Amino acid sequence: MQRLFILTLSLIPWIPAVLCWVSIQKEITGLEGGSLTVQCRYGSHHANHVKYWCHGGTREFCEILARTDGKSRANQNKVSISDNRDGFMFTVTMNNLKEKDSGWYWCGVEIASWADDLAFTQVKVIHGVSVVNSTVSGEEGSSLTVQCLYTQRFRLSEKKWCRSGDLSSCLSTGSKGSYEDGSVAISDDRKEAFNVTLKKLQMSDAGWYSCSAGQQQVDVRVQVRPHGSTILQTDGRGSQVSTCSGNRARDNPTYSESALVPLPLHVGVYSGVFVSPASSGLGCIGKKDTAQEGFFTL
Repeated sequence: MQRLFILTLSLIPWIPAVLCWVSIQKEITGLEGGSLTVQCRYGSHHANHVKYWCHGGTREFCEILARTDGKSRANQNKVSISDNRDGFMFTVTMNNLKEKDSGWYWCGVEIASWADDLAFTQVKVIHGVSVVNSTVSGEEGSSLTVQCLYTQRFRLSEKKWCRSGDLSSCLSTGSKGSYEDGSVAISDDRKEAFNVTLKKLQMSDAGWYSCSAGQQQVDVRVQVRPHGSTILQTDGRGSQVSTCSGNRARDNPTYSESALVPLPLHVGVYSGVFVSPASSGLGCIGKKDTAQEGFFTL
């Protein structure tokens, strides 16, 4: 019994290696009426496999919207897919976004029906104001840029950048569509986004702010690191992110990866918790995975 326990324990480090070779951003935001582009990365040994993009809460009930071999019934004007085999990445573009397009989506590499390599993401289609990143950070003395998105109905509306709780701090683009002083620059493309650049960051710049267009606004958190400080990549809960063996996304912290948390072992059985997308956004999936319920079985 003890030998079996040791043997089972020795296999644990190998489990993440076989679960995930595909990676994708954990969350993607698009504007209603606009388009979004998704980049799915995969291992070099998958270069000649068929790639696909599907929509659904679980892989078993996932509607395939596009395939690189063209075998899908989806409207190509709505969804398109292309594969860069030299760069080990395939790209999906979704056009004419509707609010109903929000939900869970999967990048897939076809291997076998029960063993396809997949990674999931959550697509959010907004019809007001949003930001590309709700938390941004920069080093003291440097600059950072916040990208605020808005839908067509706010194209000509006044855009503002405010420090939360202080209306007197609000900076506006006015009729020119831009604003700039020694510490802040705002530029509006009058199409779908305006950028706010904070220059010569000081520690006192850290805090909560808001992007607004018309009467709509969204909060943004600004973090400032002391000059010369180092960054430890974490999973958002203070724990260092584990990576999938062979996963090219390990060099890009914006891509979601997998995490297995060992639990007590019983004879001949490996117990573990798979961190679900709903709780953390980590994104590599094994057999019989359920994005919404947050568990999988091997």
